[in-house]
Amino acid sequence: MNKTVNINLANTLFHIDDDAYNKLRRYLESIKRSFAGTTGSDEIIADIEARIAELFLEKMENERQVITHKEVDQVISVMGQPEDYMVDEDIFEDEPKKSQTKETTRAKKLYRDIDNKYIGGVCAGLEHYLGVDALWIRLIFVLLAIFTTGFGLIAYILLWILVPEAVTTSQKLDMRGEPVNISNIERKVKEGFGDVADKVKNVDYEKVGNKVKSGSKTFFDTIGDIILFLFKVFGKFIGILLIIIGAATLVGLFFGLFTVGMFDVIEFPGVDFYEIVNTTGAPVWLASLLLFFAVGIPFFFILYLGLKILVNNLKSIGNIAKFSLLGLWLISVGVLITLGLRQAAEFSNTGSVHERETLVMENVTDTLEIKMKNSAYERSAGDIHFGRMTLTYDENDKPLLISDDVEIRVRKSDDDNVNITVRRDADGSSIVTARDRARNIQFGYEVVGNQIILDEYLTTGSSNKARNQEVNMTIYIPEGRLVHFDESTRGHIGRGIENDRDYYRSSIVGHVWLMDKDGELKCQDCPLDDDDDRDGNGKIIINEDGIDIDIKDNQDSFEMKINEDGIKVKTGEKSNN
Repeated sequence: MNKTVNINLANTLFHIDDDAYNKLRRYLESIKRSFAGTTGSDEIIADIEARIAELFLEKMENERQVITHKEVDQVISVMGQPEDYMVDEDIFEDEPKKSQTKETTRAKKLYRDIDNKYIGGVCAGLEHYLGVDALWIRLIFVLLAIFTTGFGLIAYILLWILVPEAVTTSQKLDMRGEPVNISNIERKVKEGFGDVADKVKNVDYEKVGNKVKSGSKTFFDTIGDIILFLFKVFGKFIGILLIIIGAATLVGLFFGLFTVGMFDVIEFPGVDFYEIVNTTGAPVWLASLLLFFAVGIPFFFILYLGLKILVNNLKSIGNIAKFSLLGLWLISVGVLITLGLRQAAEFSNTGSVHERETLVMENVTDTLEIKMKNSAYERSAGDIHFGRMTLTYDENDKPLLISDDVEIRVRKSDDDNVNITVRRDADGSSIVTARDRARNIQFGYEVVGNQIILDEYLTTGSSNKARNQEVNMTIYIPEGRLVHFDESTRGHIGRGIENDRDYYRSSIVGHVWLMDKDGELKCQDCPLDDDDDRDGNGKIIINEDGIDIDIKDNQDSFEMKINEDGIKVKTGEKSNN
């Protein structure tokens, strides 16, 4: 068991092993002795400590990790020993000993060079990064600003905001791609003092130029500070917005989806809806959990990004957590896509079953009455709906699916009997499955005297799921037979019923019709003139059935109908009949 101590290195707290601490302390003391009496020694020591702290942070996986001998040795190998370098007071000639190993060139980092700036130091920083003279870079920005409607100016401002400035000695060395070790830190600090000395000596020769340059820097520095302040405020606002969005979404997902999945053991409306729709076999809690991860993980990172914007020293969650969440998200999305494809396959095929019956009616001369009987099931606004399908319960409180997707069509019979064909349709993953589901549709009718009474709803068990179940009933009426559609059939009349009034769907309800030899219904009690045709010149009817225009002028006529069957246009001479 080893003793650990806490140290403050470059304003950063580290936990370090006692033996490693003693070795690091001796190393820093030897560096201080080496630079004792050297110009800028305090700044050199501060930059060296900052660089050591940076190297320690790079090697730490979490904030509670303890620095050991291993990390200290690695840092010393990077920084080098003080005795490896000739500490010369001459500010321009600091050469390492011949025994020193040749330094390797590091990858350059992009910074703004504030020591050689005219506005923001962007071009001077690009000079170091690209190896191109700053004059040409400035010229390119000017030409882009002139000939590309301000693109160069926008690009410069964005780089000014996004690229950090090289303030510390380590950053200046990184900007030039030089290793950040004791030798280079010492040399860079001394160069800074040398520049100051040169400026003092040449003040009489550069006085006018320095004033102009200093004035321009002061102006642009002020403008830059204002712009940076505004963008910082805007960034904080964006951070707050991201936190609100991320947190609200995660809370909503937890209570709206995750909680529903946990309540699978009790009667819950959302679970019932899921059960009548789902055929993948995945339980509701699993689907809820997958959806929670698929949607929640991206919004968690949005929340984390907002926190990073607001809190400058916010610790990273670590690469292990990041990649674990990424893997979990990919798995969740992949499983949901698989389940979605499997669910979509349930609607890929439509199966039908047909039943045909000849009705025996006593009074064949009476008007045939077609009506719907009141159902024992009531639909309410609080019921669970999937399209036209509704989940309800029978008298034994067992779940039952009902639908009003019942369509009535009328055709001419080939004989003297009234015939009925009932076609039941349903979807499934295969034709066989769809036909089997269609057979499970319950729909009935009865004949009472001259009345054909149809069920108001089709029904099926909840185990058959909601798969676009529907019933199409075709009634074949003999020639010369009268038929009347009761008001209860409104909303169930099918398309394409030929009639001499060109009424569409529910408009034929409430009138008496005669089936002629051509299979067309002739209205027996329709008014001769519509309310919109009082002057005998035509009519224009616009209602839920479509548009019906019939205009007559002397011997000319124009008719146009627009409904679900399409567009029908007819022109010709006006009939004298």
